[in-house]
Order: sequence, then structure tokens, then C-alpha cells
Amino acid sequence: MSLIRERRDGGTEILRIDRPDRRNALDTATLRLLNKTLAELSDDADLRAIVLSTTSTTAFCAGADVGESLDAEGGVARMEAFAELYRLVEHVPVPTIAVCVGNCVGAGAEIVAGCDLRVVGDNLKLAWAGARLGVPVGPARLSGLVGLSRAKELIYTGRPVSPEEAVGLGLARAVVPAAEAEAAAIALAEAITRQSAIGVRTLKEMFRELERTSERIDYENTRLLTFQREGAGLPQA
Repeated sequence: MSLIRERRDGGTEILRIDRPDRRNALDTATLRLLNKTLAELSDDADLRAIVLSTTSTTAFCAGADVGESLDAEGGVARMEAFAELYRLVEHVPVPTIAVCVGNCVGAGAEIVAGCDLRVVGDNLKLAWAGARLGVPVGPARLSGLVGLSRAKELIYTGRPVSPEEAVGLGLARAVVPAAEAEAAAIALAEAITRQSAIGVRTLKEMFRELERTSERIDYENTRLLTFQREGAGLPQA
């Protein structure tokens, strides 16, 4: 299994991507497993928070698995799974926390930006890499987090963001040792689970509606799928 689940007392679910040999790059099978899990969790009335993590501190997620052999139909199916992942991360009814360690690139950066909160490890390598291949992804999530001007610079250039810069941008509160990042994320989740369960779910819904993030992600997903079905698509030689 490329995804390991753990439920903590109090209602925190930990999801650890487990493909260390691929720096947790996502292939179609892992995407479908992750999507199935998030859909199940969205219907779990006892769920209070989700921590998205990794079994290896060298990478949270290095994006799409470029080594996966796909024909045109398979490329479309995988991109549809990515779009569904982005939608599910947005619509999970409880707070989500990303453990940002090692490589958080491409789709990994999108998951990081899509989560409600982030814990940044001291080995973070965060980058939005879509522009290099013309992938229309990034603006829906990042602009609201760091501001329009900075989001444009990071997405257009694809340059890496250091742990300290990530904190300076407001993506997280502080830098922690990579080995301690998951524990810090769990502690943050437990602080949330001590609040009113109904109240937190209501607040998450309010944030989503007031910021219109669902509309933004639906728009970007439409562009992303058009790129795959009618444009250059991925993977590219």
C-alpha cells in the first residue's frame, strides 16, 4: 500500500504517503487510493482533523510520477484523478494540515497550498513547477495565501521557496526540524480537536464560501483537464 492511515484518539486522521523510492511522486494508483480515502473521510461524522504526511522526511510529495508509463487515455485518467484530489482536499469538512518536509513540488505544492494549515520542516524545498511544462495550475490556491503579486512571481518562475521564506510568506508559523514536523502537525490538530466539532466544521464552510475557493478550484480544474485532453498534456518527452 502506498498510503498508510492512522486514527488518533480525539478524531485526528493521519494519512502518510508511502512511496519513498519515488519521493512520494503520485502515480495513478496512489492518486485513486488517496481520493477514495478522502471521500470516505468526508462522510465520517467522527472525524475532527486530517494530517497529510509522509513516511520519509526527504519528501512530502514530488508531484506527478514522471516515470509512470501512460498512453493518452491513461494521461487523461491520471489528470482527472489529480483534479479530483484538489477538489476533495478543498471539500473535506474538517481542517487539513500538511507536513511540509523535503520535496513539495508541483502537485505536492498544490496539496500544501490546498490544506488549511501547514507545518514547515527545516529541509523544505517548495516549488510550483507547472509553468515549465505549461501546466495551468497554481493560481487558484496560492494567490489567496501569499497575495497576487508574490503568487505570480513564484508560479511564473517556479523557483524554490526556502523554509524561512515560507514562514515569511505566512504559510506557516515557524520552522521546525524535519524529524519533528509530523509531531508538530499532530499537536496542532489536537489543539483544533479540543474546540467545538460543529463550530469548526461551520467555520471551515464559512471560509470556503467567503473566499469562494471552491469556484476558483473548479475553474482551474477545468483548465487543467482541457490542457490534458486538448493541449500538450502530461507526461511530456
